[in-house]
Amino acid sequence: MAGARRNDLLGKLADFSEEAIQRLSDAPGAERIVGAINTTRDRVDELQKRVRGLEDLEKRLSALEKKVDKLAKGSTLEGSSRSSSKTTSTKSSGGSRAKKS
Repeated sequence: MAGARRNDLLGKLADFSEEAIQRLSDAPGAERIVGAINTTRDRVDELQKRVRGLEDLEKRLSALEKKVDKLAKGSTLEGSSRSSSKTTSTKSSGGSRAKKS
């Protein structure tokens, strides 16, 4: 008995929802609303794809930052033990790299 009542209730709800959708589609301006909803859905999908791409870029960026930190720590240790003449030659080549980038 409970199963029949449940199916009847769900059937009634389905009928009401179909009727409501039918009335909405017959209303003036409904095509514009449906079009706007579809456009919004497409835009949200596009934004989701872009955000996924940003997450990948953030991972790559953090990995590169770690590498740069390691290189910077290594160069400060090496730079303190080297002579000053070696340091000046490095500065001149470093300046030309900065201009290219």
